[in-house]
Amino acid sequence: MSRIRLNQEYRNKIANRMRVHLEQENTQEKEKFFKERESFLDKQNATWKLAQQCVERQYPKKDVDMAHYLQDKYPNVNTIAKDSCFHFGYMAKKEGEVDDCDGEYVPENRHNDQDDKYVSKHFDFRLNGDVDGVDRQDDIDSYSPQSRDFAYAYFRDELKAKENCNPDINIEQEGKESNPHKTKFNDANEKALGFSGGKGNEISHARDWNNDYELDLIGREYCRDRQIPVSESEFNTFVIWQQAKGQLIMAHYKWIKSVLEQTKFIKDVIKGYKYLDEAIEFATESGLEMNEAEIIRCNSSGLMIYNPKNAAQMLKSMKNKTQTREQKILARLKYEKEGIVNN
Repeated sequence: MSRIRLNQEYRNKIANRMRVHLEQENTQEKEKFFKERESFLDKQNATWKLAQQCVERQYPKKDVDMAHYLQDKYPNVNTIAKDSCFHFGYMAKKEGEVDDCDGEYVPENRHNDQDDKYVSKHFDFRLNGDVDGVDRQDDIDSYSPQSRDFAYAYFRDELKAKENCNPDINIEQEGKESNPHKTKFNDANEKALGFSGGKGNEISHARDWNNDYELDLIGREYCRDRQIPVSESEFNTFVIWQQAKGQLIMAHYKWIKSVLEQTKFIKDVIKGYKYLDEAIEFATESGLEMNEAEIIRCNSSGLMIYNPKNAAQMLKSMKNKTQTREQKILARLKYEKEGIVNN
């Protein structure tokens, strides 16, 4: 029976099947992503409770109720606004400094021309809230790319299940200029998440998420008009929560980046094969069972020809790069033992 030659269609089918397989594998990168995602909501809710305490300390309930009463009674009174983001800050005490004259330590209270420093950051609890502590109220509908990436990471499964959505698009397009392909998926993702209606008109996931994190505050709509004092310990708790958002984004990035690197390697390997059975063998050795019939159902050559078993071993070595100290010691002992045997 004659061997079936590979063509570009077959190569693409195999590479796409293997990409799906790579995402289904249990790897360190994937486990880290799942751990960060599954633990985030508890952090969000605990930090929100602290935010409520800080806000109510600044705006007591009786004052808010009175403001509501006046706003309901008088048409020209508009003093209550719902908000999900806050400027929290504290007065940081300066430590002693070195005197320029003789190099001796000088207590801060001897420098009358220097004041304590007020430390403040912006903390946004909305689904597309910032993750860098920067308030972008000058452009209400403008959010940092990382704000979008958090929602993509947290609702990755929901977006993957939606037709024409791709929660990994920003990672896949890293380093590339804006283009129709990227815009198409970003727009679809935004619509599926409920952001497309703009601020105050969210639907779906964005609406449900944001409604859980709203407080009535006295003042104008924009949170930068309200500086809410907190203790240094409370401030640090907000910072840790904000960092957790970034850690989820990074875990998503590292996992998918690893998958993309392996997928590129797979495509390079398959490009070097001439026959379909070689690519099937490579897939099988890599842990994915498939046969020629299913590839055929659902001829350029590369510069390097890979032995299927060697290529599969190289692919496996690209996973789970993190080693414990004990694993490194064992690897070193094995290396030294092999060196002795060879000598």
